[in-house]
Amino acid sequence: MRNLAFIVPFAVAATAAGVAVAQPSVTVTLGEDLQKESRELGAREVQQQVDQLTRIVSRAIAEDADLAGARVELVLTELKPNRPTFQQVADRPGIDPMRSISIGGAAIEGQIIMADGRVQPVRYRWFSNNLSDVRGFAVWQDADRAYRRLGSNIAAGRYVVGR
Repeated sequence: MRNLAFIVPFAVAATAAGVAVAQPSVTVTLGEDLQKESRELGAREVQQQVDQLTRIVSRAIAEDADLAGARVELVLTELKPNRPTFQQVADRPGIDPMRSISIGGAAIEGQIIMADGRVQPVRYRWFSNNLSDVRGFAVWQDADRAYRRLGSNIAAGRYVVGR
């Protein structure tokens, strides 16, 4: 009985470690132009968008057997808010943070390095077409929509999509 008490936790830990290795890893960096623009948008909010993109894509592809052990390396190249960010409101006191709306979205590029070493390019961009498409009250509404659609596309095996 003692042997079983020792082996069971070890087996559970080994299984969990094996699952963690098989999970795809997602890293997101900022493109050169967006790094320069992040001062205008607010470095903190841009970092939150990097974290949000990482979280959404990681969640979307977590159970995808085709991506087990893959590395997803994404570059956020363009980011547009639907409403002024805190930094933009601070820099331009006359701007209305509630009534000012804009065409928002995001553009993402990168690559997926599969467990077997194959490299798949990734490219996705989504922006509202016009102001009547802007729905919701969040500053990053359309960027979040772009992240969710990218995650769904990667999970479905569509790596290069966008308009």
